[in-house]
Amino acid sequence: MEKKKIILVIPAYNEEESILKTYQGVEEYNKTAKEKLDVIVINDGSKDKTKEILEKNNIPHINLICNLGIGGAVQTGYKYALENNYDIAIQYDGDGQHDVNYVGDIVKPIENNEANMVIGSRFVQKDKEGFKSSKARRIGINVISFFIKLKTRKKIYDVTSGFRAIDRSLMELFKNYYPVEYPEPISTVNALKNNYKVSEVPVVMKEREKGKSSISSWKNVYYMINVILSIMLMKGNK
Repeated sequence: MEKKKIILVIPAYNEEESILKTYQGVEEYNKTAKEKLDVIVINDGSKDKTKEILEKNNIPHINLICNLGIGGAVQTGYKYALENNYDIAIQYDGDGQHDVNYVGDIVKPIENNEANMVIGSRFVQKDKEGFKSSKARRIGINVISFFIKLKTRKKIYDVTSGFRAIDRSLMELFKNYYPVEYPEPISTVNALKNNYKVSEVPVVMKEREKGKSSISSWKNVYYMINVILSIMLMKGNK
């Protein structure tokens, strides 16, 4: 089987405290596992020293002139992956939460033609250790999961996981439409409504080491209500 060309798309907004360590972790993995995972960091209009760190350390990156949000940053990465002939693009957080050692598990269903999108899930295997978010957010995730199943007839356990891989067919879909708000659950529903195969594999995640989550606690109820409305109003063929 021909080796797939894989790239990690790392959206970064004000990640000066963690982006270098994240990149070095991928480089170390490439050495020890004898893999070749490429990286593109999408600097999403950071106001801190993220840009300077990327430039000083020769980390492959694209600087966005303004903050587009995680959806716009990830879509930029998918477009870059398409233009540079990658077979698989993996969304990968720059804040230290994701473990690069799970990349092999995440890409395997795509390599075996069993899925177009694979989500690294904290909840699909309940005995897995690791950080699983706050209790309030887990309740929100379960509610959103219920509505995704109601809409698509497919149970997705970790609806907000930002550790996910897609193949070229989904890159083609997402280059034209990718949600700016609530990108993980909405893009998953979009894939399912357009008859793409989505699966989950168990992963362990770490608690965010530095910086701030893009979903602050006061927004949780607002986030949940709006993402549910967005899911229920979605149609296929976008």
